[in-house]
Amino acid sequence: MKHMGKYNAVAVIYGSDTSESELSCRSGEYVASRLDDSLYDVYEIFARFGVWSLAAFRKKNSVRVTFPQEARPEIDKNDFSVMVFGEKVKLDYAFIVQHGFPGETGQLQGYFEMLSIPFSTSSSFVSSVVFDKYSCKCCLKDAGFVSLAPEVFVRKGDDISMVCSKVADTMTFPVFVKPTAGGSSFGVTKVKDLEELNSAINFAFTEGDTVIVEQAICGQEFTCGVYSDGKNVIALPEVEIITDCEFFDYDAKYNGASQEICPAQIPSALSDEIRRTSEKIFSYLGCAGFVRMDFIYSGEKLYFLEVNNVPGMTSASIIPKMVRAAGLDITAFLSTIIESK
Repeated sequence: MKHMGKYNAVAVIYGSDTSESELSCRSGEYVASRLDDSLYDVYEIFARFGVWSLAAFRKKNSVRVTFPQEARPEIDKNDFSVMVFGEKVKLDYAFIVQHGFPGETGQLQGYFEMLSIPFSTSSSFVSSVVFDKYSCKCCLKDAGFVSLAPEVFVRKGDDISMVCSKVADTMTFPVFVKPTAGGSSFGVTKVKDLEELNSAINFAFTEGDTVIVEQAICGQEFTCGVYSDGKNVIALPEVEIITDCEFFDYDAKYNGASQEICPAQIPSALSDEIRRTSEKIFSYLGCAGFVRMDFIYSGEKLYFLEVNNVPGMTSASIIPKMVRAAGLDITAFLSTIIESK
C-alpha cells in the first residue's frame, strides 16, 4: 500500500519584499516541481508586499494548473486558505522559499506559529536571530567550537568617522562591509583601504539599518548544508567555493563566476570538522528544516561566516547539488523535511 503523506495540501511560498524576490520565485518553482505529487496537493503562493495569491497548483497525480497574473485567487490570511474554482482549500503545511523579508526573518514563521500550521524552516525566534549576521555571531561567541572573525557593529545614525577610526585601530585591510540582514551578497563590499570605508558603509545601509565591518579572512571558502529528519541532525557533503571574483558575490553565486566543488576535494579530517561543526551550530542555535552554513578555513582554523536559513533552491543551487552528492533523491529529501514536522 502506498505511504500517505502527513499533510494533504502543501503550500510553497515564494517571492519576497527584498532584492532577492526573483531568485525566490525560481527557488519556489523548483521546489514545487520536485515535491512528491503522489503524496501532496501542491499550491504555489506568490507573496510580495503583503499580497498573497495562488500562482499555480497541482493536485495529486495531476498536471500543474497556472493562473494568469490578473486572475490569481487571493489567499485568506485569517485561516491560510484559498478558494479554487469554488472549492475552499485549507492549506495545512507551508514550505517557505521566501528569501529575505518576511520569509527568512521570523515574521512569516510567527504568522504560522499563531495559526498552528507547521512549516519547513526554523522557528520565528531562531529565524530572526540567524538572519541577522551580528546577532547570530553574538550567539556563537561563547560556543567554543568555531572561530569568528572580529567585527565592528554600526547602526544608521552612528558617527561613521568614529567607526572608521575604530576599524583602522583594530583591524587590518581588507575588510568586508555587510548589511547585518539580507542575503545573496546584496550591499556587500570588500574594502581595501580606509578611504573606501565610509562609502561602503553607506552603500550597505541601502539594504538595512544595521551593518557590520568584518575582518577579511583569507583562506578556503566552504559551505555545508545541514538538515533535521525529525530525529537526527545530518550534514550534507560540504562544497568548496573557488571564485574568480573578489569574493563569493551575486555574480559568483548566480552568474557562473565561481566553481562549486561538491564534495570538496579536501582531507577527510577537514571534511569531518566542517560537517561536525555545521551539525553543532544547527543544534546549538536550535535550527530546524534545512539550512546552509558558510565558512572560511584559514591558518588551521574554521571561521564561521553565516547561516542561510532559507537557502537558494533553484536547480543550479548548492543544496540540490549537495543532496545529489549525498546519493539522495531531491523529491525524497523534500518529503523528509515536510514529514519531520
